[in-house]
Amino acid sequence: MSKTKSGSLTVKELSTKNWSDFEEVMGSNGGARGCWCMHWRLSIGEFMESRGEGNKKTMKRLAQRKQPPGVIVYEDDAPVAWCSIGPRAEFPRLERSPILKNVDDKPVCAIACIYVEKKHRGSGMQSAIIDAICDYAASAGYKTAEGYPVEPAESKRAGADNAMTGIASSFVKAGFDEIARPRKDRPVMRRELK
Repeated sequence: MSKTKSGSLTVKELSTKNWSDFEEVMGSNGGARGCWCMHWRLSIGEFMESRGEGNKKTMKRLAQRKQPPGVIVYEDDAPVAWCSIGPRAEFPRLERSPILKNVDDKPVCAIACIYVEKKHRGSGMQSAIIDAICDYAASAGYKTAEGYPVEPAESKRAGADNAMTGIASSFVKAGFDEIARPRKDRPVMRRELK
């Protein structure tokens, strides 16, 4: 299992060895509404049919592959966040999205989902989590990271089901630049990795 240390956070690839940590971060609902981080990987029909236990089983199969479906972020030894990352092609629904379609042909490490464990939400640590994820992505050979965060209205707080891609201000703090804005609340952001 590959791991990267960034500040006080450690990033480890999801595998069957740390599956229970993934379950801990996702909670009994499997994230928002039984997603188990399959939202971008399945068609809406497949997703709805498999929601809950089916999505969980599918993600567990993905955790057995050589290329991990994502990483778990730890503070000390406690799992604090999950991030679904990989080449954009790993996320067919993202590829088909009219809002989040490819900006260009540049190969990127897509940061498709950032799910912070419930008791750590609102702690202000999302930018540090994103920074740690970028360190991992660079060590895995990626040159560019791309995120698809939401930018909630000032009067609103994003909920778990619509903030799953991260919050724009956290991406900015982690060194990302906006490269497109297909919708008022949905910037596409990139960071060149070292």
